[in-house]
Amino acid sequence: MANATYCFIDRFSFTTRRTPTALAVAGLIWSLHSASVWAQEAAATLPAVKVSTQTAAPTSAVSGFGDEDLARTPLNVQVIDQDSLKTHGIRRVSEVLQRDASASDAYNAIGYWDYVTLRGFVLDNTYNHRRDGLPISAETSLSLENRESIELLKGTSGIQAGTSAPGGLVNHTIKRPPVGTTPIRSVRLEANQYGGLLGHVDLGGRFGVDDALGYRFNIATERLRNQVATADGNRQLVALALDWRLRPGSLLEVELEHSRRSQPGVPGLSLLGNRLPPADPRININQQPWSQPGLMQGLTGSVRYEQSINTDWRWSIHAARQALKADDYLAYPYGCYAASTDTYYADRYCPNGDFDLYDYRSLNERRTLSSVQLKTDGKVQVGQMQHHLSMGLLQTRYTERGQAQADNNDAVGSGNIYTLPALPANATFSDPYTQRTERSTEVFAYDRIVLNPQWSTWLGLRHSHIERDSIRTDGSRATAYSQSFTTPWLALAWQWQPSTLLYASTGQGVESQVAPGRSRYTNAGQALPALKSRQWELGIKHRWATGQAQATLFSITRPRAGDAGACDVSNSCTLQMDGDDRHRGLELNARETWGPLTLDTSVMWLSAERRHGTINPSLNGKRPTNVPDWVLRATASYALPQVPGLTAYAGISHEGRRAVLPDESLELPSWTRVDAGLSYKTRLAGQTATWRLNVKNLFNRRYFQESPYQYSHIYLFPAAPRTVQFGVETAF
Repeated sequence: MANATYCFIDRFSFTTRRTPTALAVAGLIWSLHSASVWAQEAAATLPAVKVSTQTAAPTSAVSGFGDEDLARTPLNVQVIDQDSLKTHGIRRVSEVLQRDASASDAYNAIGYWDYVTLRGFVLDNTYNHRRDGLPISAETSLSLENRESIELLKGTSGIQAGTSAPGGLVNHTIKRPPVGTTPIRSVRLEANQYGGLLGHVDLGGRFGVDDALGYRFNIATERLRNQVATADGNRQLVALALDWRLRPGSLLEVELEHSRRSQPGVPGLSLLGNRLPPADPRININQQPWSQPGLMQGLTGSVRYEQSINTDWRWSIHAARQALKADDYLAYPYGCYAASTDTYYADRYCPNGDFDLYDYRSLNERRTLSSVQLKTDGKVQVGQMQHHLSMGLLQTRYTERGQAQADNNDAVGSGNIYTLPALPANATFSDPYTQRTERSTEVFAYDRIVLNPQWSTWLGLRHSHIERDSIRTDGSRATAYSQSFTTPWLALAWQWQPSTLLYASTGQGVESQVAPGRSRYTNAGQALPALKSRQWELGIKHRWATGQAQATLFSITRPRAGDAGACDVSNSCTLQMDGDDRHRGLELNARETWGPLTLDTSVMWLSAERRHGTINPSLNGKRPTNVPDWVLRATASYALPQVPGLTAYAGISHEGRRAVLPDESLELPSWTRVDAGLSYKTRLAGQTATWRLNVKNLFNRRYFQESPYQYSHIYLFPAAPRTVQFGVETAF
C-alpha cells in the first residue's frame, strides 16, 4: 500500500505545483496512511469498508453527511436510479429534469451540452456538477449508461461546494462492480421512429482469491436521429470500473470513462417582433452548405482508496481528472436589421421572420479539471451526545484553453425562418479566445450531533480560498484575483415519530465575479465582494409501509451584479452590485403503492422576483425570465394482474406560465405533456428479458418548453413532437 500512497502524493503534487499547502496535505496523507497501518497491526480484525453504493434505504453521496438515510436527513435530495432512467428512455441530463418538479430547462438545444435549473436558478456548468462527489465540468456531453443514479440536491450548496449557483447540485454516481458473486451480463437495444439506434452492454463480476477483485464494464454506441432531419449524429461511450479489496478494512477503486458525441447543433428560435413564432420543432437554422457537426469528447478517471482505522473511524483519498475537447460549429442567428423601417432588433428577429446570421466556429476548446480530496469520517461519544464527524480538504485546478474563434462581429447575411436561404461562409479566425485558470482549496467539516433519540443538530462549515485569472489569446483583457470566504450551514431535526422527521435549516452559498478586463469598465479586472446567497428551509418527511412523502418550504435570496452606465465607450461602465433575486416556494414529493398501482407525484409552487435594483428599477418586483410559477410531474405505473410481467406507465408534466421578456410584457403560455409506456418482463433464450415501449408527447402537442434570455437575446425552444422508443434488455 505504501507504493500506492506515494503515487497519490505524486499525483496530488501535479495539481498543486508543490506549494506549501500541497506539501502539508501530502504530509497529512502520509500520516493518515501510517496511522491506518499502525491500526491494522494493533487490531486483530478491522470492519470491512462499505463496498456498495446500494443500501436498504436511499442515501446520497452529494449531501456530505455520509451514509445517512435520506428519510432522516434535513435536506431535499431526489435520487433518480438507473432503473428509472431506462424505464423512461432517458438519455440526456436534460431529460432527467422530467422526474422532479423543482427542475426545469435552461437553454437545452439539440447537439449542445445540457443546462439545469433548480428552484428557478440556472446551475453553473463549471461549479454545480459532481461525479461521485468530486467536481466536474458539465460543458460537454454526459453519457448516462454507466451511471448508477443521478442525484438532485436542491437549495444552496455552500457546504458541498466552494462556489456555486444557489439552486443546488447535480451528482452522477458511477456504476461499481457487484458486491456479491452473481455476475452482471446484460445487453440493451433501443430504436425510435426516426431511425435512431442504441446498443449498450453492461458486464460485471468478481474474481481472484476470495473474489477480492471486481470489474464493471459499460460500452454504448448510438446513432442519433430525431425530428430534425439535418441534425443526425452519433455518440460512443466506453467505461471501466475496478475495485480491489486489499485486506479487511481496505478498498481501492479505479474507474475510467471515454465519451464522444458528434452532432450538428440546432439553435433556438426567437420572437418575431413582438409575437411568438410557430412552435415548429423541425426548424433548423443551422443547415447552411458549410454547416458542420459539433464535436464533444472527454476522458475522465478517478482513483479512490478507503481505509478503516478502527471500528468508529475511517479515512479516504479520492483523486479525479477530467480532460474535455470541443469543436463548436454553428450557423448562429442573432438579432435583425429591418431595412424597410430602418429598425434594428437587437434581441429578437424581425416581424417577418428575418434574422442576421453569423458563422460561429470555436475549435479545439480544451478544459481540464483535476481534484484531490482527503477525508476522514467517524463518531465520538461526548457525555449523552454522539457526534458523527466528517472532515476533509479538497483541492481543485481548472483550466480552459482555446484558439482564436471565427470572427462573429459581422453577419454573413440575412436569413428567414421560413425560407432559410444559402449564405456564404466567413471562417476568419480573428476573435481572441478567453483562457482561464482557476485554483481552489477548500477545508470542510460536518457534525451530526445526536442529542437524544428524537433531536439532532446538523452543522456544516466550509472555508474556501480561490485564485482565478484569465487572459485572451492575443494578450488582452487580463484579470487576476483571489478571494477567501466561509459558508456555514445549520439544521435542527426532530424525529417526531419513528416514521416522521421535521426539520429547519439555514445556510449560505457563494458566487464570485470579476469585472471584465475591457477598457469600457471603470473597475476593469477588479473582483466584486463575494456574492453570498442565503437560504432558509422548513421540511417534513414521512414514510409508511407502502409509500413516503416530503413537503419543503424554502426561501433563497441571491445577490445580483450588473453593468451601470452607457457601456459603449472607454470608462463608461461599472460592474456593481444591483439588488437581488428572491425565490420562495413549496415543494411536495410523494410516492404511494396500492397493490399493483404505484403513483409518483412532484409539485413545486414558486414565487420569484427581482428586488432592490438601482440600474433599472422598473424591473423590481418582476419575475425573472424563463422561471415557471408552478410545475407538476406525476407518473403512474400499473402491473396488470391478468398478464404477469406486463406494466403500463403514464406520466404528465405541466409547467406554468413564464416570462419571455425581463419586464414581463410577454409570457409563454403554460403547457402540459403526457407520456405513456409499457414494459414486459419475460424469458428470452432462457434468460430474463425486459421489453419496453415509450411514447413521449403522446398527443403530439406543439408548444415552447422554455424561453431563456441569454447573451442579451431572447431564445425559444420548441418541444419535441411525439417520439416512439422501442427496446429490449436481456441478461446473457
